[in-house]
Amino acid sequence: MTHVEFNRGTSPVILAFPHTGIQLPGGVGDRLNDEGCKLRDTDWHINLLYGGLLPKATTVRATFHRYVIDANRDPSGASLYPGQNTTSLVPLTDFDDQPIWKEGLEPTDTDVAERVAAYHRPYHAVLETEIARVKALHGIAVVYDCHSIRSRCPFLFDGVLPDFNIGTDNGVTCAPEIERAVADICAGAEGYTSVLNGRFRGGWTTRHYGRPQTGVHAIQMELARITHLETETPPFELDIGKERRLTAVLKKVLAAIERTALELAGASR
Repeated sequence: MTHVEFNRGTSPVILAFPHTGIQLPGGVGDRLNDEGCKLRDTDWHINLLYGGLLPKATTVRATFHRYVIDANRDPSGASLYPGQNTTSLVPLTDFDDQPIWKEGLEPTDTDVAERVAAYHRPYHAVLETEIARVKALHGIAVVYDCHSIRSRCPFLFDGVLPDFNIGTDNGVTCAPEIERAVADICAGAEGYTSVLNGRFRGGWTTRHYGRPQTGVHAIQMELARITHLETETPPFELDIGKERRLTAVLKKVLAAIERTALELAGASR
């Protein structure tokens, strides 16, 4: 059992969802404290939000929760943001720096190694397979990594996060044409704010797979939760009005990525 859901499409675009799962396999739920059991740091409803926006896109989704292991962290445990507050491969705290494990039941090094093998590696094995398949179809593949976070999270960043947070590791992980297409649509979206390579420059997925010179591009979208939830606190319900406004923009973003990818593939032939 890989704890990964995927749907194969024929578009050059692959949608990745590392943080929407809420399953707690392997007895993990019994070791979480009351705060941890709230699963606050889930990317609530993000897979549903993107559903059908690019009908032929491939999707790859982790069904295990990020507290089991974070599928968007370096499996070596190296920090993505050295010198800045962040959470680890198997988080010990939530995004408010609150402990999430019962005292004495925190994950051990052995737990981490086992979870890399049981969850992290299988998720990325599926993603790697789909990247190779899509690239074989088109000569190009674009991984669009789907995320969300509270607009205010003092432990991680100061002030208020923009609505659209686009990450390409400062232009390293995708062609400038793809980066520009996404950034222009978000910047021009009425009533929204956006930033390119701000606090979130792209996680391990984006940085690991984004190799434009090989035909594999990657870009991360971190949405502020205020763009689609009724409130950014429990029960984390979708706001239908917000959802409709937001998905209209996201649909344009995905269509532009697909169109640009096909243009780039055509130009290289």
